[in-house]
Amino acid sequence: MAKGGRRYPLVLYTRMIDLWWPAIFTIGLALLALSWALYSWGFEQWRWLTFASIGVLNLFLGLLFLIARKGAYVQPFSDHLRLATPLLRLNISYKRFFRASSANFGALFPSQSISKWQAEIIQPLAKMTALVLELNGHPMPRSFLKLFLSPLFFKDNTPHFVIVVNDWMRFSSEMESMRTGAGAVSAQPKRNNSILSRLPTNKK
Repeated sequence: MAKGGRRYPLVLYTRMIDLWWPAIFTIGLALLALSWALYSWGFEQWRWLTFASIGVLNLFLGLLFLIARKGAYVQPFSDHLRLATPLLRLNISYKRFFRASSANFGALFPSQSISKWQAEIIQPLAKMTALVLELNGHPMPRSFLKLFLSPLFFKDNTPHFVIVVNDWMRFSSEMESMRTGAGAVSAQPKRNNSILSRLPTNKK
């Protein structure tokens, strides 16, 4: 079994879940309160039981989202990169890697090109640095990936993934160390073949 490195939480999913779970949980509490009121006022059993059932379901979903918060991450292995979300675990072979580059997350998704709810997600993350992993092909059909991944993982129609983690330099460095340590690269000098060496530098 390939050796795994550190897990880096996907900031994008953390942000989305932080927006959703409190609202879902609050709705659940409100529905339970309403069902209790209907029960106290003597309404038919099916009415307050319906609201109570939906309320319990919302509480369960809210807690499930909160737990799933830790289930979205990227993790470098010696022969592949794992991209995991609560509903998908994808192993991307390093042989698919074409190049990696860094970019401002907000600049990848200008406000005029995204929906209002996407802009709400991006706003607090706009100044973060994203790592764009360009591939020679997706490991699965893009139409299938879009069922489980946010549209904010794709900046255009080319095969790639947009990855946002809190410490992108450490993640990139560890991924490159894993990749080159597995002997999955060509015989070129390591210094020139490094993913980090392909990242654009900011010239002052």
